[in-house]
Amino acid sequence: MVFTPSPMLLKLLYTRGSLHNLPNNAGVAFSIKNRLDTVKVTGFKQVKIGETVVPAENITVDLGDGEQRPASQINADGQAIDLPVGRSLTIRLATPALAEGMHPVQAWFSTDAFGDLHVEVEDAIVSAANHKPRIPRSDEDDYAEAAIAARQRFAEEFSGQEFKHLKQYSFDAHVLKGNCEHFVGVAQIPVGLAGPLTVNGEHAQGDFLIPMATTEGTLVASYNRGMQVLNLCGGVKCTVVGDAMQRAPVFVFEDARGARDFGKWVEDSIDQIRPQAESTSSVAKLQYIDTYLSNKFAYLRFNFSTGDAAGQNMVGRATFAACSWILENYKGPKIEHFYLESNFATDKKASQINVMRTRGKRVVAEAVVKRDVLMQRMRVTPEQLAYHGQVSNVGAFISGANNNGAHSANGITALFIATGQDVANVSESSAGILYSEVNKDGDLYISITIPSLIVATHGGGTGLATQNECLQMLGCVGRGTVRKFAEIVAGVVLAGELSLGAAISSSDWVSSHEQYGRNR
Repeated sequence: MVFTPSPMLLKLLYTRGSLHNLPNNAGVAFSIKNRLDTVKVTGFKQVKIGETVVPAENITVDLGDGEQRPASQINADGQAIDLPVGRSLTIRLATPALAEGMHPVQAWFSTDAFGDLHVEVEDAIVSAANHKPRIPRSDEDDYAEAAIAARQRFAEEFSGQEFKHLKQYSFDAHVLKGNCEHFVGVAQIPVGLAGPLTVNGEHAQGDFLIPMATTEGTLVASYNRGMQVLNLCGGVKCTVVGDAMQRAPVFVFEDARGARDFGKWVEDSIDQIRPQAESTSSVAKLQYIDTYLSNKFAYLRFNFSTGDAAGQNMVGRATFAACSWILENYKGPKIEHFYLESNFATDKKASQINVMRTRGKRVVAEAVVKRDVLMQRMRVTPEQLAYHGQVSNVGAFISGANNNGAHSANGITALFIATGQDVANVSESSAGILYSEVNKDGDLYISITIPSLIVATHGGGTGLATQNECLQMLGCVGRGTVRKFAEIVAGVVLAGELSLGAAISSSDWVSSHEQYGRNR
């Protein structure tokens, strides 16, 4: 299914900065890129630059890979152009060269899904030349051995160094399309094993061997120690208590009253907005929309479930569709401006709203650690660790940290690198709420809530060679495994909190790093 783009969003089809004069006075060109939904271009009527109208007879559409089509021959009867999301077309105009400066550009064309479209923007002709050497690439196949070898030679010549290990890898580089541009080699990161860890989750049940990619000495050993202690006490209980991925557009009005009325309309129109958002994906499901008002701005926080994918791109596209419908159908006070992301989803940033409202998976890992096991294996008492936790809470509060635990980012990052997650999501996923108490039996209850754990078992880097093997090691490949993976990650995090917390309390922290992590 497709959605109806509003005139405001149609401007985004045009690639700003693409307007340029062709060499040898061959005309003028610009690019359009499909940022809306998969369609077929069924006609190209004309282009107008300034006061100059260029008819279809003087327009050529460059599809790339050496294929060009006269615009006059594009039609719905077998001569349409496939335009999936993300594909760009270069529009070449047989018209005199343009002077430097700003030029109004209008284009009229049609598609099978959207009908007749009219895009109107402004763009500039500039003459600034880039004299820096350019990284080699191939328009035909940028993941072919020849293209990769050309970049490797370029890097060696540019730096004056010879690279031996960077160039060695064991997979077909073509699998990287969509994951890495200008591919030149791999960074080999050591992977250590911790565990097995006994996880008593609703989705992850049993013993799991944990692959951890890291260069930090003592990290794997510390997590392994925590896992041993948890196993001796029956394992770690893990529960996914929330699941939502966000995109947060902002709508700008003339005044606060307009923003308020708009927010109420959105609340009343959720049943009409939901099918528009969900039309872009068979997986994304719109759960609810939060509205936050400030000044003359209405911030909408769209909350989706995204299956086994992390879903940032998925929900971006779905929110785009929903907002296009909103822009077209809202008849209240004029929307002055619209931005698909307002920084309110806090993508790749830690934030209080995600601690409160959940982003990704909200997971709780908890365990009861027996007094005798804690004293024998960790050399601390439950009372020592619980009191240490109270003191640390004050330090975290004063510092404004997003985590009152010790180092959840260590285990999360090591697992993220090993399993092909988007590592930048550690900035959000590292938030944690640690709690401990001595129970009536004198044992230690310890738990951690990870409120914004962003993980995937499908898409992104999860299908790459070694990353997929690490997910296979965890039994987290295939449909319906993302919550299982989230529970495992949470269990690993709790093991690390227990181990490092005990090491600091017992004053073993520095001595352990000196013994196991010394590399100097």
